[in-house]
Amino acid sequence: MQASAKRRYYQKAAPRRPSPTSVAPHSEFLRTGKIERGPTWDRDTKRYITFEDVAESTNRKLVRAGETTHERINGFHKSIRFPKVIFSRVFEDIPHLGYCHVTTSSTRFKQRGPVHWSFYIANFSSDISESYPFFENIRISSARMYFAVAYEKAAGDTLRIDRSLRKDGLLFRTDDPREAMKNLLLLGAPNQPLRTMIEKL
Repeated sequence: MQASAKRRYYQKAAPRRPSPTSVAPHSEFLRTGKIERGPTWDRDTKRYITFEDVAESTNRKLVRAGETTHERINGFHKSIRFPKVIFSRVFEDIPHLGYCHVTTSSTRFKQRGPVHWSFYIANFSSDISESYPFFENIRISSARMYFAVAYEKAAGDTLRIDRSLRKDGLLFRTDDPREAMKNLLLLGAPNQPLRTMIEKL
């Protein structure tokens, strides 16, 4: 993280040329003999982007992925419905990396009460640590990481990872969207016949 202060982002491709709003290009050429070519793009000159612009773009992509995922899991079966609780966060020093909270629910496991959990999508892969901010050994080799983590209420109105089932609190973690959807559906299935059907997918 210490080297992140030197990180700089730049635009890889030329900006899209806005379409002319006043006169058609061919009419302008017939009138003046000039062709409006727009701003020149020097491939050797990097156009740097601010951290704020990178964060905005990353958040937009993560939210779009979260909304698409939520539509798919709620469209599988009428008896499986998850609330839409979508928000995203990016890392302050590396704003091209972030995660999106998609939904939250609870599931009853055998021989214990309900386990409350939240489902996330991240555009990186990592381990879940035992302290805030909960991500360690971040790897960007994988395009995305889908995971559900159990949580419990802490002092006041705060939440913390519930490690009573597993040390890292993870109910599942995968880079396969199909496997993630299957695991989510199993967590939301209200009865055994539906779980059996999902397991055969």
